Amino acid sequence: MTLEQILEHRRAVRKYDEGMELDPEKVKECIRLATLAPTSSNMQLWEAYHVTDPEKLRLMAEACLGQGSVRSCKQMVVFVTRQDKWKQHAEAVLEANIAEIERNSPQERKAHRIELQKKYYAKLMPLSYKRCFGLLGLLRKVFAQTVGLFRPIPRQVTEGDMRTVVHKSCALAVQTFMLAMSELGYDTCPLEGFDSLRVKHALGLPHDCGINMVITCGVRTDGGVRGERFRLPLTEFYHRV
Repeated sequence: MTLEQILEHRRAVRKYDEGMELDPEKVKECIRLATLAPTSSNMQLWEAYHVTDPEKLRLMAEACLGQGSVRSCKQMVVFVTRQDKWKQHAEAVLEANIAEIERNSPQERKAHRIELQKKYYAKLMPLSYKRCFGLLGLLRKVFAQTVGLFRPIPRQVTEGDMRTVVHKSCALAVQTFMLAMSELGYDTCPLEGFDSLRVKHALGLPHDCGINMVITCGVRTDGGVRGERFRLPLTEFYHRV
């Protein structure tokens, strides 16, 4: 399908054909494609939990308030944020970037570029992602507001701001996953209605991860899509400046 056809095909499906099975390996491949989505500073602070076990699906149905999309789906994918892994990921990205510079940069620029990467991932990332009950975020905010009096500087630096950054990055991966599923002819539905604590218990997730989105997966049946798609006119969204 073309991109436009994929976008037109993707709908939030509320009821799936319970006789249609999904190939879990194809769903897994869609999750792999989701890893190609951009993330802030390439930190990749998210994970996907692919739910195929019938008992886990039953527990998830309860945690998701018994919605029709959950009761009839064949599989689910739960996307979570892992802000707690910032240190390991920063180290891995730094190592990969240095290796890439060593392979591809002109000899006279290597040292300078490597030094910039070390400053960014070994100094700026810890400064941005470390948490201490909101106190470090408050200090970062005061610093940014002060420096901002004299020059442009990113001001979204509180611990709440960084949590938002991680969730935005995860959401890009979620959208990529849903479009990849549509390209296969599979259907999905992103859910907001769920008990996050019960979801974590059902899947054995770490207590400090964030549930970004619960995605049900299947093949739509008659009545699975509720009515025609409605969108506000483009004039509500588009502003040329």
